Amino acid sequence: MPDFRAFCTPPTAEPAELTLDADESHHLVAVNRARPGDTVVAFDGRGSEWICELTSDRKNAAVLKVRFRQKARPLPYEITLGQALPKGPSMDAIVRKATEIGAAQIVPLESERTQVHLEGDRSDRKIEKWQTAALEAAKQCGNPFLPVIAPVQKAAAFMESARGYDLKLIASLQPGAKSLKGVLAAYAAVQGRAPKKVLWLVGPEGDFTPAEMSQAKSCGFEPITLGPLVLRCETAATYALSVLSYELQSPEAQITRDK
Repeated sequence: MPDFRAFCTPPTAEPAELTLDADESHHLVAVNRARPGDTVVAFDGRGSEWICELTSDRKNAAVLKVRFRQKARPLPYEITLGQALPKGPSMDAIVRKATEIGAAQIVPLESERTQVHLEGDRSDRKIEKWQTAALEAAKQCGNPFLPVIAPVQKAAAFMESARGYDLKLIASLQPGAKSLKGVLAAYAAVQGRAPKKVLWLVGPEGDFTPAEMSQAKSCGFEPITLGPLVLRCETAATYALSVLSYELQSPEAQITRDK
């Protein structure tokens, strides 16, 4: 049986004991049925983990005795997903899959074809919900790093302001879209290394408009094909992140990154 996992942010890096908050305590004790003596891995979402023993199974304030601390090694690359907001609960699923794949940041976007518009308290509540979805996924898959969930932004403004990326990609159904492998190979040939920071934009139902695609290209985004079939937005996001992560973990990418 795998170890239990719980999220916490200790006041010091080397605590002797950890007390979980009410939500984490309830999830650990009431939902997962951890019992005193069980091993629990506490993590802070920034790469630090504390290997602990559950010593008190109070459902509102579980206590963990720390055995030792370890620091997880981050991925050698960072992927940001810029996701145009889909309808219904699909964004929750996208956040979970992005966390499992190891995305460093998720930026929810309102595009021209977005049918979901979030403002004020509604936007804040949604971000909290997505943060919860990311935390649940991190516990399930053992990812010690939580992605940053950025505030909801207008797609056009985000395209214009996106800076500091080695590569900026946008999923495209338009003729002339390039293959990811070809774009990564071209980057390595010019730069002599694999990219370390990559931004992926994925559209909503109906994709980005031609005007948005044109703007993206003018802002330095490379249109990338995800194959001949029209994918649902949650499938497109998972596919895009998966193939990019796979390519960036390839032996060739590791060699060029280490040069």
